[in-house]
Amino acid sequence: MSPAGFVNEFYPTFWWIPAGILAAALAIKLPSVIRLWKDPLLRAVGGLLLLALAVFVFVAPSTIAWVNRITGVPNISAPWVYSLLTAFCGSCLLLIITWRSGLSDRSARTRSAMRWVIGIYSSVIVALWVLFALAEMPVERLRDLDTYYANTPYAREMILLYLLAHTVATVITNGLIWNWVRADGLDAWLRWGLKSLGVGYTAQLVFDAAKLTAVGARWSGRNLDWLSTAVAPPLACLSAVLIAVGFILPHAGQYLHDRWRVQLAHHELRPLYLLMRSVNGRGVPFVLRTGAELRLIRRETFIRDALLSLARFVDEDLQRRSYRAASSLGFPAERAKGLATAVTILAAADARGRGRESDGTVPDTTDLLREIGAVSRELRHGDDIRRVRDRAGAPSDGVRISN
Repeated sequence: MSPAGFVNEFYPTFWWIPAGILAAALAIKLPSVIRLWKDPLLRAVGGLLLLALAVFVFVAPSTIAWVNRITGVPNISAPWVYSLLTAFCGSCLLLIITWRSGLSDRSARTRSAMRWVIGIYSSVIVALWVLFALAEMPVERLRDLDTYYANTPYAREMILLYLLAHTVATVITNGLIWNWVRADGLDAWLRWGLKSLGVGYTAQLVFDAAKLTAVGARWSGRNLDWLSTAVAPPLACLSAVLIAVGFILPHAGQYLHDRWRVQLAHHELRPLYLLMRSVNGRGVPFVLRTGAELRLIRRETFIRDALLSLARFVDEDLQRRSYRAASSLGFPAERAKGLATAVTILAAADARGRGRESDGTVPDTTDLLREIGAVSRELRHGDDIRRVRDRAGAPSDGVRISN
């Protein structure tokens, strides 16, 4: 089967693929939109995804036939779909202008650009319905209306108007996006999201070129309808997916990145947590349905509380010796500090088990409590701790070290 034949075979259900993807993207985004409803950018992204979803739902042949049937007007789906697509184009332009300028930018230039976009694309939607009312389009066309009525008065102008409005919006949006991608200081997730948007809008430009070529061929008496019915639909689907990814990626990527950092921090604290649990004889109580952030906070709090109870067993002289020993072994300053603190904590845990307190002076535990992540990481390097401990002359009996 040729590519054109494949598209023709699956055309009736073809449009539900991007509709499903856009619905999934909207479902992923919806909780954030509801939770942060006052954020205009989130509302705009949610509205944009909803418009894109509506375009693909109403462009499906089964939906076109249903709308025509319940209204009793042949081909009334055409101006309806064209209006949704035009509204989507205008919304894209508004979102990119607002997103790039920032919510705090209320300059005259930005306000003027937004007024022009709203005014022009609202006028285009009104004109589409006026032209449809004037056109004679009695034969229902579910797939090839653009080319079938390409030479019909007023229908011709309606088709050309929506295609030109879409092309102009796509060219401007595409230029703004790729110019933004080249800017310095962008977050990595934002840059990848913009690249996905840029490729998506580039696919839309090819979609417009295919549609305009097919319509123009009809004007010159030739038949290139396959460009409109077999080439343009896959491009529209690809564009929809890429645009959905582009708008979701900066937010979803940052969310996943933050979740990964929390999980990693929780995992890094495990060696020190296990040590403090053995010292205290108990750990953090299990709580069902606890979020990752709360689990991290509870683990950090437990470790710091346990370290405070060890403060009177800390040997500051041992910590200084251990730091010098780690430095003499060639460890960089940051690792030397972490290793020295690990040796000191292990010795303090052993001293507490034996009931041997320091001279009664409670040392300053500020650094100890601040560097729990670095200390916990060093506890995974048992061989390095042993080398530092031996060089510093720290007691080894009863000190628990695990690799």
